[in-house]
Amino acid sequence: MKKQLLFALFLLVVAGSTFAQGSADPGSKRMRPALLVIDIQNEFLPMVQDKEKENALFMINAMIGLFRQEGFPVVRVYHSDPLRGPKEGTEGFNFPKTTMVLPEDPMVIKQHGSGFKETGLDKILKDRNVNTVFITGLSAVGCALATYIEAGDLGYNNFFVKNSLMSHNSEYTRQIEDIFAALNYDTVKIMLENAVKPATAE
Repeated sequence: MKKQLLFALFLLVVAGSTFAQGSADPGSKRMRPALLVIDIQNEFLPMVQDKEKENALFMINAMIGLFRQEGFPVVRVYHSDPLRGPKEGTEGFNFPKTTMVLPEDPMVIKQHGSGFKETGLDKILKDRNVNTVFITGLSAVGCALATYIEAGDLGYNNFFVKNSLMSHNSEYTRQIEDIFAALNYDTVKIMLENAVKPATAE
């Protein structure tokens, strides 16, 4: 219990620092969002409890549908270790067939925890004038968290989406969502409705 409390305090410090860096002047520019769908690959999904996996995949699809409806980009992020895989082109590498991503959605393959480290993700977002990322996927205590933190370090406004995260431990997932104030569907919907549309982005 003591270790969990210390871990939670550490995350609170990181969250505060990240928010300060990612949105130091929130009034300086209106929101131009993108959705990041991280590592929901067949190789990794078996580590997630069935109920959490079912709920998260449902919410991820709901978010994909919402971002498409509002005309904002959906970016696919995959993990592949040079030695351990999963290798591109294998079933383990792929997202579940029920996931509503499209071949034309920008795709990033990473070899580290953060989706930004040594990838083209930052360029993909900047090319689309994105300044805000909504993060979903795996793992709440691993790659999704690392991507969230680095997004803030790079100056993006960064948000987790509630019930769209997964990890090997459902209690850890809930703790991350609570500590980082993950946003629910209705809140994200309102934010997107008031964001700058890509066609009118300056």
